[in-house]
Amino acid sequence: EVIAGHRRKADAGWAGLAEVPAVIRELDDDQAIVAMVDSNLHRENLKSSEKAFAYKMKLEAMKRQGKRTDLTCVQVAHKLDGKKSRQLLAEEVGESQDQVRRYIRLTYLIPELLQRVDEGTMAMTPAVELSYIPEDLQREVFDVMEQEDCSPSHAQTKKMRKLLESGNLSQDSILSVMQEEKPNQKEKITLHADKVSKYIPKSVPIGGREEYILKALEYYAKARERQQE
Repeated sequence: EVIAGHRRKADAGWAGLAEVPAVIRELDDDQAIVAMVDSNLHRENLKSSEKAFAYKMKLEAMKRQGKRTDLTCVQVAHKLDGKKSRQLLAEEVGESQDQVRRYIRLTYLIPELLQRVDEGTMAMTPAVELSYIPEDLQREVFDVMEQEDCSPSHAQTKKMRKLLESGNLSQDSILSVMQEEKPNQKEKITLHADKVSKYIPKSVPIGGREEYILKALEYYAKARERQQE
């Protein structure tokens, strides 16, 4: 079974190579998971979701290894020094233990919310808070985000968790919390390119479209003033 090098193997196939060099090792499932995750974590531009599931898989494998006495991997040797699996994982990936925990919490989000984190339209801190909310209520949160074109703040998600603990989190309470005005909240207007591009000359560069639209609005406002006069 291929543990690491899936993309290189595929690239070799596309290039017409019949054989590729390989290292064959005898591994159990947990050792294979650790090797696979380590290989993937070296990739550049990893999404938050990719890190989340990778950390979770490796941590679970390391915990199982720590319970066994027939393995001689480095993780077991370190555990004899009293270190926990999460601490070892954090040291290996160069993250704090709290950050590793936050990433793993993201795996409890519904796919739609996790995608928002990957896209950067929702910060990790509020996303972690939402991960403690049942999936059906997470979907209610996502629906409100879609309807209101907004993303919850950390304070709002903390409030939702408190409402959940008191048994008062519902569709109505989620909507109420999400509609609260956030600090520094500004109204945002979204213009879809396919709807406005026909009104903008092709000679206007992409970087100058905002200025063109503002001038057009100013011209329209002055025209209306003259019409009213």
